[in-house]
Amino acid sequence: MKNLKRFTIVVLITLMVTAGLMMPVFGSGTGKVFRMGYLQGDLHQLACWVALEKGFFSQENVEVEIAGTFKAGPEEMTGFASGSLDVGYVGEAPATMAVANNMADVVVMAQVNTEGSAIVVGNDSDISEVADLKGKTVAVPGFAQVQDFLLRKAFAIYGVDANKVNVIVLKPPEMITALKTSQIDAFIAWEPYIAKAVTMGAGTVLINSSEIWQDHPCCVLIAEAGLLKKNSEGIKAIVRAHVKATDFINSNRNEAVKIGMKYTGMDEGTIRLAMKNINYTYALSIDGEMEYVNFLNTLGYMSVGDPKGFTDRFINDDILMEIVKK
Repeated sequence: MKNLKRFTIVVLITLMVTAGLMMPVFGSGTGKVFRMGYLQGDLHQLACWVALEKGFFSQENVEVEIAGTFKAGPEEMTGFASGSLDVGYVGEAPATMAVANNMADVVVMAQVNTEGSAIVVGNDSDISEVADLKGKTVAVPGFAQVQDFLLRKAFAIYGVDANKVNVIVLKPPEMITALKTSQIDAFIAWEPYIAKAVTMGAGTVLINSSEIWQDHPCCVLIAEAGLLKKNSEGIKAIVRAHVKATDFINSNRNEAVKIGMKYTGMDEGTIRLAMKNINYTYALSIDGEMEYVNFLNTLGYMSVGDPKGFTDRFINDDILMEIVKK
């Protein structure tokens, strides 16, 4: 009888292992799930939604809950500052500024996208080139964000005195209405708000961000720095899921479009047009981060004496390289 019981237990354990029921489930290290944040309606962060919809986090045996959706990067970084987020999808520039100003302690684990922004003007606008923005009112989603950087870089390239342009802050969903009602002359935002302005007949693209800075880094996947020591296996699982999601977007465009529609609430034509302007990638850009650091230093948003040293600490490519090489 004892032998029969022992045999039964062995069989049950074998079946559980085979079924994956005894695989480790990675939480935050304290028995909780990983609390994740992302930017609301930001098509750049499609990989996050794909990973959720396709169950890639679950496949990697990591538990994730969405603990916050935010309208802009600086708002999301307050979530990390308050300790309410463990991981997140966010713009590289606001994450950089938060760390440099000791507001939050996070590390970049992977790229999410490059490019994907644009300067948009009204359909009947007399603005035909960047130089024509002098004396105009231009909306940005927030100061010290990637789009703010791109706008000021465009000013430098085309010889526009930034002091001669009235730059204001609006949330991307508000920009299209403001443009259509002539409250602003132009805006720079992320997708799909650019494509939406075009498909609804409110605006036209003056210049894509790829023309301002080709292959520029934009959004990144970040993690609270302490988790790398406390639960490195859980972070690895999240990065693996992100890599899977990014590859899925690039090889299953039609299904990715549907997921984008679900999370943005926008129509298929808008999402397809928007995705043409975005490069979904997990490959990190060290040089791009250093350019952000120098830019934010120049504008006085932060003060980093050693941009390379800061970048080396801020970006951790060890886990990504380990995953990609396998």
